[in-house]
Amino acid sequence: MRLSSFLAAAGVVCLALSASAHHSHGQYEETFRDIEGVVKELHLLTPHSWLYIDVKAESGSTEVWALEATTRGQLEKIGVTREAIKTGDRIKARCHPLRDKTNGCLLGFLKTSDGTIKDWDGGNAPAPSDF
Repeated sequence: MRLSSFLAAAGVVCLALSASAHHSHGQYEETFRDIEGVVKELHLLTPHSWLYIDVKAESGSTEVWALEATTRGQLEKIGVTREAIKTGDRIKARCHPLRDKTNGCLLGFLKTSDGTIKDWDGGNAPAPSDF
C-alpha cells in the first residue's frame, strides 16, 4: 500500500513539473515589441496556435515571423476564427521577442486592420492605450 501511494505521489509530482516546464516562457524577453506585417498563415491549434506574418525588414527585404499564441479554444472564446484573420490581412502585434533574436515572439495583443484589438495570450487583459 505504501509503495502504491508513493508511486502515485511521484507520478503527480512528475506531471506537475512537466506541465510547468512546458509552459515556461524563458525563451522570450520580458519586454514587448510592436511589429506590423501581412498574414501569411494561421494555425489554430492546441496547445499553442501560430500566426505567421511577412514583416518588412529595415533592409527592405521581407522576413517571415512566427508568432506563438494561446490555444485554439481560448482564441475561439474571444472570437478569433479562421474567418476573422485571413491570409493577406495587415496586422499589428505587441509581443515578447525571442531571446535569441530570431524572427519569432510570444503574442500579447493583436490589432486587425479594422482596429479590433484582442489578447492572444489568453489572459483577457485590457488593450493597452498606446497600442
